[in-house]
Amino acid sequence: MNAAVDVLQSSHQHINRDRLWQSLMELARLGATVKGGVCRLALTDLDRQARDLFVKWCEEAGCTVTVDGIGNIFARRPGRNPGLPPVMTGSHIDTQPTGGKFDGCFGVLAGVEVLRTLNDLKLETEAPLEVVVWTNEEGSRFPPCMMGSGVFAEKFTLEDTLAKTDVDGVSVGEALNAIGYAGQRKVSGHPVGAYFEAHIEQGPILEDERKTIGVVMGALGQKWFDLKLRGVEAHAGPTPMHLRKDALVGAAAVVAAVNRAALGHQPHACGTVGCLQAYPGSRNVIPGEVRMTLDFRHLEPARLDSMIDQVRQVIDSTCEEHGLSFELTPTADFPPLYFNPDCIEAVRGAAQGLGLSHMDIVSGAGHDAIFVAELGPAGMIFVPCEGGISHNEIENAAPDDLAAGCAVLLRAMLAASATIAGTRR
Repeated sequence: MNAAVDVLQSSHQHINRDRLWQSLMELARLGATVKGGVCRLALTDLDRQARDLFVKWCEEAGCTVTVDGIGNIFARRPGRNPGLPPVMTGSHIDTQPTGGKFDGCFGVLAGVEVLRTLNDLKLETEAPLEVVVWTNEEGSRFPPCMMGSGVFAEKFTLEDTLAKTDVDGVSVGEALNAIGYAGQRKVSGHPVGAYFEAHIEQGPILEDERKTIGVVMGALGQKWFDLKLRGVEAHAGPTPMHLRKDALVGAAAVVAAVNRAALGHQPHACGTVGCLQAYPGSRNVIPGEVRMTLDFRHLEPARLDSMIDQVRQVIDSTCEEHGLSFELTPTADFPPLYFNPDCIEAVRGAAQGLGLSHMDIVSGAGHDAIFVAELGPAGMIFVPCEGGISHNEIENAAPDDLAAGCAVLLRAMLAASATIAGTRR
């Protein structure tokens, strides 16, 4: 075990809780909403201000800051051996239109607090450390989500991604240039020694189980579809029930089937109809068309496919029963992901070493760590959020829980740095 890890063995907590909280609150002022949340969409001027603040803090912490061609920001703290691949951490600072103070931002500022703590303790790591701000994780302004980490992991090409546009026709490339974050660093081909991402859970499990740390085992696979059901519009009064071709009646059967499939494939199954529009949308007209979205999630690929098959059977049967036609279009396909066992154990060991209550957990949401995990060992750390609420202006987390998650991040990164150094000797 290296000297940095030895020092941390002697104390329960080195994280400056108040400094971490104050940094989160200062960042939250950029785009603050009247309801207490944050609206800071990717590559807007508010995003520029937040990026500038991150760069300022990291340079004050002695880091070298670089920016790549998609606007990802890398703050590097040198290690004893600059030839070793870095131990990385990070997340995003763009938000939903009605977002909160902690989603993504906690992961970034937990990384900054790790750097500051190491400086306070005058500790040098074996491998370099890097804190990353990934561009446009939310996808609220520009599709797709997890854009910056996707380009970094070569899931998306830089050329195609820079050409993506928002609703006003502004491209990603134009927006990056406008805010001054079209960087010169290459977007891919960088080694990843290990990657850890700290995040609020965005769900209610940790709070319900009264646990401080979630040891994230992996992320649910996701398959999304757009479904269009077509019937016949007709007058709501003169048309007998048995002669109707009501697209909304068919949609209701599909909604129930999605819910039934998810309940029948527990644990880890989720099924959601998040959008549903009935046309023409008049109170005395039988809906002739319904457009809806289907979102299926599971940790096991076979059970994910089983859920979809079950719902597809209902779509076929309800269309036949009600005289409808349909179009089912796939829109997203993310396979289930299991994080690296060594990274999982580093997180679990850190929580145990700090005497923090913890449990194994699975992420139901997408995170940048999912893409980075394809380039090197990766893991995640969850902390509770109040009521399990996220993507909401009332999103909240306790300062003590945030500091605890940051302390776990610090120890996990130091352990990974020592491991990387040991394997390269």
